[in-house]
Amino acid sequence: MKQYTLADLLPTVLAGNVVERGGITRYESGTRSHPEGHHIHEHHEVFVIVQGSGHIEIDGARTPLRAGDVFLVEPGEDHHVISEGELPLQSAWMHVRSAT
Repeated sequence: MKQYTLADLLPTVLAGNVVERGGITRYESGTRSHPEGHHIHEHHEVFVIVQGSGHIEIDGARTPLRAGDVFLVEPGEDHHVISEGELPLQSAWMHVRSAT
């Protein structure tokens, strides 16, 4: 996992790549994404934290997050978002693959 600012995102992450799909997901406080357990992708996933706070869990290690943070999850990393703040956590996410 890498952490970025929004200003870093375009030239470093999206340049020369294709956003395959994406969306915005809302998590109420106390919830964790992907309750089915292990969750990985073959491509990068970008998370932009729009509202709230909590943690992002990558391969079992937790990193605090809050509104304005941007994370790049590498292919093969088991990842989950955990909402722990007063406001529901809302994240915009994008699956990004190489254009070639």
